[in-house]
Amino acid sequence: MTTEHQILFCNARKLSKIADKSIDLVVTSPPYPMIQMWDELFKSLSNPIKEALLNGKGNKAFSLMHEELDAVWTEMYRVLKYGAFLCINIGDAVRTIDEKFQLYSNHSRILSFCTKIGFDALPVILWRKQTNAPNKFMGSGMLPAGAYITLEHEFVLVFRKGGKRGFDGPSEKMARQESAYFWEERNKWFSDIWDFKGTTQKLNNDKLRKRSGAFPLELAYRMINMYSVKGDTVLDPFLGTGTTTLAAMAACRNSIGVELDKEFKDMITNQIQNSRSFLNSRISERVASHLTFIEECRAREKSLKYLSAHHGFPVMTRQEINMILYEIQEILMEPKDRIRVSYRKISENNPLPPAETATKVRRSGIAKQQSLGF
Repeated sequence: MTTEHQILFCNARKLSKIADKSIDLVVTSPPYPMIQMWDELFKSLSNPIKEALLNGKGNKAFSLMHEELDAVWTEMYRVLKYGAFLCINIGDAVRTIDEKFQLYSNHSRILSFCTKIGFDALPVILWRKQTNAPNKFMGSGMLPAGAYITLEHEFVLVFRKGGKRGFDGPSEKMARQESAYFWEERNKWFSDIWDFKGTTQKLNNDKLRKRSGAFPLELAYRMINMYSVKGDTVLDPFLGTGTTTLAAMAACRNSIGVELDKEFKDMITNQIQNSRSFLNSRISERVASHLTFIEECRAREKSLKYLSAHHGFPVMTRQEINMILYEIQEILMEPKDRIRVSYRKISENNPLPPAETATKVRRSGIAKQQSLGF
């Protein structure tokens, strides 16, 4: 099995190189309006935004920033297939402008616009983002009537273009079955509250660090497994450091990443070239976690009725029987910012990790993720 990945350095508001109704899933996290680290980007896109911020017009700046994003969401509607999903990670902002502190609700503004242009809104995920800040209090501390609620969560907005996706014919139905996830993953992933640590930026270039708001690989990896099948094409119009591309590679999906800032090119390339062992550790972690789940079921004298046709271990439901797990065999960098990834199925020749290695795999994967700056 192989997948192909393309990086485009252009403005996502007009994606002439991407055909109508050609994308199976969009996973992205845009620059957050009214968060100061993105002020310079938004000001570079629009002089009225710059003037509004300079003149202390917070609500006007908020509206103008979202108008820049609106053009991207409109493009996403154009390129997505019928029945495809749009997943947007976004956080709200709090800010003092002209001596007035207030909330700028980014998630509700995007939700309103996307439904207006034709998307159907689906249940929202709250990502409880464990803060890395040493001091998370705002306002007057322990004194009443002057302290403010700390924002410790972000949103993952989920939209669908049209009705349910159809899987017609034997090959499409089999591709869906081979892309199944474990029963215990389903229970965890399809909760409306996610709780894992946010990404700490470790970029050598200070300017790039300030312009990057990368989400964790786990967030993109979950969304891709939840809302697409192997061989689908995933698009990220705000690629940043390349996290969505990496998640698509790990999940055996094709991808297109769009990034406005060409200064990210070397970083994206470096991370892709050095990602094989880390991405494979995430795949191994899934298997190890499932084997641990099997042992826990046995300890409770709860039997699993079904057996994986491709891997031989027990599974909880009939829908999991035909799932196939692949590991990355080779990552090949090609001309014109293209990447080709080859895979091999985990089998007796490529043995599964034993259940007792689950903790080691998880720790090594997290360490590798942090070292790469995800």
